[in-house]
Amino acid sequence: MTRRVAVTGLGIHSAIGSGCDPVAEALASGKSGIATIQAFDPSRLKCPIAAEITDFVPAAGLTRKHLALLDRHAAFAASAAVEAVDNAGADLAGERTAVIIGTGGASLSTMDQEYFRLYGEGATRLHPFTVPRIMANAAASHITIHYGITGPSFTISSACSSGAHAIGLGYQMIQAGLVDRAIVGGAEAGLTYGNLKAWEGLKVMAPHCCRPFSADREGMVMGEGAAVLVLETLAAARDRAGPVRAEIRGFAMTSDAHDPVHPSLAGAKQVLRQCLADADLQAGDIEYINAHGTGTGANDVIEAQAIRGVFGRHNDHLAVSSTKSMHGHTLGAAGAIECVATILALARGFLPPTINFTTADPECALDVVPNQARPSTANLALSTSFAFGGSNAVLALDLDPA
Repeated sequence: MTRRVAVTGLGIHSAIGSGCDPVAEALASGKSGIATIQAFDPSRLKCPIAAEITDFVPAAGLTRKHLALLDRHAAFAASAAVEAVDNAGADLAGERTAVIIGTGGASLSTMDQEYFRLYGEGATRLHPFTVPRIMANAAASHITIHYGITGPSFTISSACSSGAHAIGLGYQMIQAGLVDRAIVGGAEAGLTYGNLKAWEGLKVMAPHCCRPFSADREGMVMGEGAAVLVLETLAAARDRAGPVRAEIRGFAMTSDAHDPVHPSLAGAKQVLRQCLADADLQAGDIEYINAHGTGTGANDVIEAQAIRGVFGRHNDHLAVSSTKSMHGHTLGAAGAIECVATILALARGFLPPTINFTTADPECALDVVPNQARPSTANLALSTSFAFGGSNAVLALDLDPA
């Protein structure tokens, strides 16, 4: 039999809070983490806002020696992993645990800083830890070292689907018996002048706020952060009387083979259907979707059309919100942060809202849980990720596994 996979630990750092309880409270209150950028002078940006972590405090046990070797995104990931492992209460050392972390831009903050010194200031040498900081696999590597994990360890980079891909691959490896446990998630720290200027060139950035699915939406708002989950077999979690936060019921990943930046309706429908099939669920079983919901003109329409096409009559009973309206678009961390947000909200009996919503868009005819959280007993949910390059990933979650 295929092994069932439980989520037993959660950890998170985001602009709306660090730690599961603060983030859950922020989601319930519809808190916005979006404000004027503080990390540098944003006056030369057309869109000077971001969902920035301004009060990052690393988890206990991460010393200055550890952090000196880590880029900002890897520090977020390592700290979230500490919370997740503590949350799970499991011994993860050894060769039967995998570590898979997703990231889109990896070490952008270190590269921006060091290359400015080299090319802008004429420095003749860089920081001696530049290479270990800019390694794309630095976050995953640090976690293996910190916990004595000798199983598979690697980094996934598939733009905005990276975090969801990392979770899904960990789920599949446990299902297949390749490993018994996995630390999975995503991390990103791309709030640099150069990166934001590059994104402005795509004309998809919002100058004021993020309002997904609203008729007057202006675009996406960049965020930063990390989320990490501990996965293990459901049987093992129950045998040790460990916490079962949710079950990963299904996962699907597809490629649009369509366009580097424009979403595909056919691709979005395909991955939704494949995830339902993998989870052995019908469209009518799903009660909530944490949508990719970037707030851009093209993404929101295509995603809404895909959901309406796949879920049909059930759309009248289906809630679909975008938590990016609060924590911003965290790129490679997005799938992981939104998966954790979904589990935190449903476990506490509410649906997280799409904040900043003003006017319904007829092309996005969904129940987007506008502006205020809603009490709910929902247990079955999807978390969707649709990335540049046409890389799609959808996770199915069950908060009350039988």
